[in-house]
Amino acid sequence: MKIERIETIWHGDFPNVLFVLVHSDGLVGLGETYYHAEAVDSYIHSVAAPLLVGQDATRISAINRSLEGYVGYAGSGVETRARSAIDIALWDLAGKRAELPLHDLMGGRARDSIELYNTCAGTQYMRRDGQATRNYGRGIDGRWEDLDRFMTEAGELAEELLSEGIRGMKIWPFDAYAEMSNGMHLSADQMRAGLDPIHKIREAVGDRMNVMVELHGLWSPSTASSIIRSLEPYAPYWVEDPVRTDVVGALQEVHATAATTGTLIAGGETVTGAAGFLPMLSQPSVDVVTLDLSWCGGITHATRIAALAELHGRAVAPHDCTGPVALTAATHLSVAAPNALVQETVRSTMRTWYQDFVTVLPPVTAGRIRPPEGPGLGTELQPDIRTRNGVRVRVSVT
Repeated sequence: MKIERIETIWHGDFPNVLFVLVHSDGLVGLGETYYHAEAVDSYIHSVAAPLLVGQDATRISAINRSLEGYVGYAGSGVETRARSAIDIALWDLAGKRAELPLHDLMGGRARDSIELYNTCAGTQYMRRDGQATRNYGRGIDGRWEDLDRFMTEAGELAEELLSEGIRGMKIWPFDAYAEMSNGMHLSADQMRAGLDPIHKIREAVGDRMNVMVELHGLWSPSTASSIIRSLEPYAPYWVEDPVRTDVVGALQEVHATAATTGTLIAGGETVTGAAGFLPMLSQPSVDVVTLDLSWCGGITHATRIAALAELHGRAVAPHDCTGPVALTAATHLSVAAPNALVQETVRSTMRTWYQDFVTVLPPVTAGRIRPPEGPGLGTELQPDIRTRNGVRVRVSVT
């Protein structure tokens, strides 16, 4: 099972999404990562591929370790995103070789399906560049523009989601104000404006909808704590990433405030490796770990992180909002990990461009999601992907 070649594919209209394919003995493993595809693509072919072509594709953990490198191993930068995508592809290969789905390789199903929630992004959300309001992709006239809707008609959106069987929605109404003050201040008027969509949800559907409030790590501990206290009357399901995880003591400070209000703290989508999560879990910092399989070091590290969280009595809720392969891999983890709580999804992307790139997506029924059938991930890239206009393909061979 030697690695014969490594192939990367990305589309100029989706410059943040990179697909990675590992070819071995007639089988192809599929992986993916997100953010700045061109930079990750360059790293893979200049650094990773020369190390991996010719290696035994079954040595997944050893390969993952060999790609940690002297620098870049502790964050979700280019090196780790490349390593994550390659790792997912190697696990997909292993599943295909064994003729087993990924969740069976993870220890088997803890459940057949898992409840999902909808992250209320639009079809153009973060299509280019990074996490900022300028990249929200607002103002698009379309059926699935949930970001515009949560900002303007959150109550109606909540009613619609409930009608589909979806009982959780994540929104981020405070981000624009963080950009104005670098997260150091929130005026009374801004606080009221940020709370308004949540107020509308509660007025429309009461407590039938679980509301997750995303803060994207943009706030100082004191301001994040103020937001959490103001949210208490609305009983959010959780508050996510209220502060950056690398600010010493900040997450513990905010978690202490949240505990007084009965609010869960979720976080960790940009944290990498079990070592990165250990400080968050060994001290009272998070209640729900939102690991991202395409950023944390791949499935190899994701399974370790989930087990570490379980040992500390914490739940996991894998991140989506990146691409279809990462979502599929996350869904396998969510049905396998005993401590999985809920799976993030983005209906605006699942019902539009995710379908354009892969043959099968995880099926959704009555607000629950399950992995596709079949060995490995259970999905492949669309067969015409390499011939589409705007697609860039690069291959490293023996």
